[in-house]
Amino acid sequence: MAQISPATLSIFRHLFASVAEEMGVTLERAAYSPNIKERLDFSCALFLGNGRLLAQAAHIPVHLGAMPASVQAAIQHCAPFAPGDVVIVNDPYQGGNHLPDITLVSPVFVSSALPDFFVASRAHHADVGGMAPGSMPLSTEIYQEGIIIPPIKLVEEGKRNNAVWQLILRNVRTPAEREGDLAAQLAAHATGSKRLAGIIDRYGLEETLLYANALIDYANKLTRAAIQQMPNGRFTYTDYLDNDGHSSEPLPITVTLTIHEDAMTVDFSGTAPAVRGNLNAVPAITESAVAYCVRCVALALLHSDLPMNQGAFLPITVTIPPGSMLDPQPPHAVAAGNVETSQRIVDVVFGALAQALPNVVPAASQGTMNNLTFGGKNSQNGQVFAYYETIGGGAGAGPAGSGASGVHVHMSNTLNTPVEALEYSFPLRVQAYSLRHGSGGAGEYQGGDGLVRSIQFLTPVTTTLTSERRTQGPYGLQGGQPGQPGLNSLIRDGQAQTLPGKVTIDLETDDILRIETPGGGGWGKKESV
Repeated sequence: MAQISPATLSIFRHLFASVAEEMGVTLERAAYSPNIKERLDFSCALFLGNGRLLAQAAHIPVHLGAMPASVQAAIQHCAPFAPGDVVIVNDPYQGGNHLPDITLVSPVFVSSALPDFFVASRAHHADVGGMAPGSMPLSTEIYQEGIIIPPIKLVEEGKRNNAVWQLILRNVRTPAEREGDLAAQLAAHATGSKRLAGIIDRYGLEETLLYANALIDYANKLTRAAIQQMPNGRFTYTDYLDNDGHSSEPLPITVTLTIHEDAMTVDFSGTAPAVRGNLNAVPAITESAVAYCVRCVALALLHSDLPMNQGAFLPITVTIPPGSMLDPQPPHAVAAGNVETSQRIVDVVFGALAQALPNVVPAASQGTMNNLTFGGKNSQNGQVFAYYETIGGGAGAGPAGSGASGVHVHMSNTLNTPVEALEYSFPLRVQAYSLRHGSGGAGEYQGGDGLVRSIQFLTPVTTTLTSERRTQGPYGLQGGQPGQPGLNSLIRDGQAQTLPGKVTIDLETDDILRIETPGGGGWGKKESV
């Protein structure tokens, strides 16, 4: 067996990551929609020819941990491949996570008839059709959520399938924007393939593959080393989603962690059955959230960076009850499972890990992405528009200090949309965008504050809010207090009314939508003065 040089391993690690990073830069610069160009709601990654995750950029955790399922689906349904092929997929039941996240997968050939690598990108498109603008409706089946794209070849041997292309564009409200964003993803893949080819030209395919597999083995060993530092035992935690938008019943998510030596079993028995609303999440989302939590703790325990590739998944066994809201069957709706349920999975896994590592794990962060979509026709120029964004909130405090305020947390890693970009692109005025002072939970260390975002619409719109932590605030730990729950309001003719956490509503010109996001939980008992 060839000798592995630690220095060369480090070089390859950063070379592989740079491929994904450069793909992301291309996608950001070429994209049309504010959600991708400004908020950076996309992810890029590099895979081996057998579909194993090799490297990723520091993009969206819920995308990256779930993207291996898309690559495996592409291999299963679209092989054999040829140079110049590009597979497209968004079907959550065949490798996707929810319909607005469109994934492209491209094989990269070097010297054989089979792909040696794949490059992949996943971007949240602001509208993919469905029953409400922004494609995040209060759905009860997946058909209401937008166009469903199984794994198919969008490009075949370098030639775009225009029939598929036109079919997609015909099913969305904003075809020009979708066309631009899909073209940006294709440009990102061209960049990734070119950069990867440059690495292979320099080092040769044999050495490149040698160090690719060594990196996966290294991540496996580091993750096992981190788990070995955790106490053996069983640790159980339950937290709740507010409701599914169609009833008022809270929905439990329960996890039991079993830590034994250098391996961990994560069992979600006791979680609610699949629900009528759209908070159901396909298994890849759960696996992604678990891997994220373990990686966060591993970073704290090892005091060193941990490569995020397939090796980081190997010491973890995830068990999900079939038919639960974490393993629904089609045609269950899933639009919010990716954004809201993923956040609560993080909360329950961290809640269990806090029992094993009380001086490592922070309190709960805001626990929601505060999803806002709106769309309509501009009364001034007749232009149809659709928009999607998530809104930051408070991060949980931890043993190292207070939580950050007004940030995207955990499974969301996007930026905010700048006020100037939002007002330039859409007929609206941002009346307020500020911190929600005092919303973080008290404790030895204070939870971070949420945000206040007030938007006045200058034309009639249909808007959908999908938000959580509106009835119960994010939990504190080690004696810390919970953060304040969020609050949604409509202000019409000077009168304010509270809106549910999940609602679709038609707004009139000059209506103001006010969203107050949750604060993070506090950590540690605050000493009385």
